[in-house]
Amino acid sequence: MASLPVYAWRLAPDGLATRRQLRALGLRPGGQDVAAQVERPRRRRGPLVAYLYRIDAARPVRPMTERRAAALAKANAARRRCPACRRDAGYVIPAALGMCTPCAYPQPDDRV
Repeated sequence: MASLPVYAWRLAPDGLATRRQLRALGLRPGGQDVAAQVERPRRRRGPLVAYLYRIDAARPVRPMTERRAAALAKANAARRRCPACRRDAGYVIPAALGMCTPCAYPQPDDRV
């Protein structure tokens, strides 16, 4: 198995892009293998690694259909619904809490 070429941060050759850069171009990796990687050094931990894909082998992003958009909207709505009070919180429920903020941290009622 051949190892991947490793480039320093911002020194990758033209024709290679990360997933995010491909997406900005309206492309996706399309099943191709990782072509190279870029490493960005950090002071106290190991380097940040970004995988690079060939732009010429990338495929166009699949178009969003009505059914896919409806499924995505339904999934996002489920992430906003609190399992304790069953209300739409208006934001994505934090996984650490598992419920909306008012349910996780109830305030004592001052109106006595």
